[in-house]
Amino acid sequence: MKNIRSTIVVLAITLASLTFARAQDPLPSWNDGPAKKSIVEFVAKVTKPGSPDFVPVPERIATFDNDGTLWCEQPMYFQLFFALDRVKVLAPQHPEWKTNEPFASLLKGDLKAALAGGNHAMGEIVMATHTGMTTAEFEQIVKDWIATAKHPKTGHLLTEMTYQPMHELLAYLRANGFKTFIVSGGGIEFMRPWTEQVYGIPPEQVVGSSVKTKYEMRDGKPVLVRLPEVNFIDDGPGKAVGINQHIGRRPIAAFGNSDGDQQMLEWTGAGSGARLMMLVHHDDAVREFKYGAESKIGTFSDALMAEAKEKKWTVISMKDDWKTIFVFENK
Repeated sequence: MKNIRSTIVVLAITLASLTFARAQDPLPSWNDGPAKKSIVEFVAKVTKPGSPDFVPVPERIATFDNDGTLWCEQPMYFQLFFALDRVKVLAPQHPEWKTNEPFASLLKGDLKAALAGGNHAMGEIVMATHTGMTTAEFEQIVKDWIATAKHPKTGHLLTEMTYQPMHELLAYLRANGFKTFIVSGGGIEFMRPWTEQVYGIPPEQVVGSSVKTKYEMRDGKPVLVRLPEVNFIDDGPGKAVGINQHIGRRPIAAFGNSDGDQQMLEWTGAGSGARLMMLVHHDDAVREFKYGAESKIGTFSDALMAEAKEKKWTVISMKDDWKTIFVFENK
């Protein structure tokens, strides 16, 4: 009996120690290494009063790309999945789609042929499925879709295909006075309906690509109607422009994963004082996907890797730096 009691006491102490250690570690899904160390040291420097690198709370701005940085982007961008599902829903209203590309191939299930037209074909698909309704109607369509949409490989909800280590990073930064923003090439009104629930980032802190809208009166009420015209592309150089227009402050930390994030990191790094620029490298073929310079989605070119090394940006290895990848692994 005495031995059993002793064993229970030892187990209780061990569990308490593990719980305390976890509480003390704000980034438990990160392996100890250069990436985790750079985050912790940066936050300590900019938040310590009296430090030469101290940054006042209003200036603690951190920007995050979304696709491939906060959630999975393979086998294709999730917003494109949304567009493809919308094509099926809207097809009865468009009999001409049976013969017009890229819609004809989509309706036959031939995704490769449908997207053979590149950006022009994708643009046609997006415009046909994302416009012609009010902003309120589009928001509800997105909410309904994101509530049930699942990843074709894992079967998990797309909102569960988000990265646990990045959730911890977002929480850690906010706990230290940072304001976190999404700055993505994805549609701003596609992301805003769900980012607060999923990431804790409210709609006013989301910057993204957009279509033009116009003000109308319908049944005596004012509405904003989404038009089939591009307003702004928040990718590449557009990310620096979008940050300036929407946020009005240069970030002191920026996180991306591809060539489309290059200018955001450059813009962030060009400021004075302590800066943190990080790129997620998808190098884990077992737990996620392995891709880089050769990929048309989330391209991480050799040139970007060279710039990261030259400018001392931190490259996060999914394989080496993350103990856990997806949030569903903790459920």
